[in-house]
Amino acid sequence: MRTEVRILVVEDEPALADTLRYNLEREGFAVTVAPDGRRGLERFREERPSLVILDLMLPEVPGLDVCRLIRAESNVPIIILTAKDSEADKVAGLELGADDYVTKPFSVRELVSRVRATLRRARPPEPAPGGEAEEVLEVGPVRMDLARHEVRVRGEPVDLPPKEFELLEALLRRPGRLLTRERLIDEVWGPDYFGDTRTLDVHVKRLRRKIEEDPHHPAHLVTVRGLGYKFVG
Repeated sequence: MRTEVRILVVEDEPALADTLRYNLEREGFAVTVAPDGRRGLERFREERPSLVILDLMLPEVPGLDVCRLIRAESNVPIIILTAKDSEADKVAGLELGADDYVTKPFSVRELVSRVRATLRRARPPEPAPGGEAEEVLEVGPVRMDLARHEVRVRGEPVDLPPKEFELLEALLRRPGRLLTRERLIDEVWGPDYFGDTRTLDVHVKRLRRKIEEDPHHPAHLVTVRGLGYKFVG
């Protein structure tokens, strides 16, 4: 892993922050640590990291506010750290644009695995040998240019964080076909994902806000009750 892949860790517990820094640097990442929300935002704006690991219980500026402010400026992947019993915080963080969450206490190995998977999915596809990769998916009002990592809805550009982009890609590749929750989670979050289907449902809700004319009565990203979702034109 090349050292220019920088990770920002915003964590106010010194022992945990040191543990994360040590293990991530062992994996070849460059790591910056911020001990509170205010300095986390400052470091983010100064360094523009490749990924942010963000505790939600922070002094100065709460983690949810940090998540909201970062997402307003950037589509950088965000992994939030939450307490075991803070289900509402998990959902709120995902609603604000976080890509994934890890519940404390957690295995550092699990977190490093999540970091690698999230970074891998955040990268635009590599050009094909001998030329540029050209693949466009177009269903209904949505046009997705994979080579440029761009999405347009009704002709207007739409910014999507990495997980939303990958989820939409999975659906657009199989227009009109049911994809179960389990299959979507396996494809987008990976077979080693430890969370529940709530994460998927929150990402679908976020996508609908950007795609549907009436997100409360979706015409394109449709729920198949008890099974999963499908995308129709």
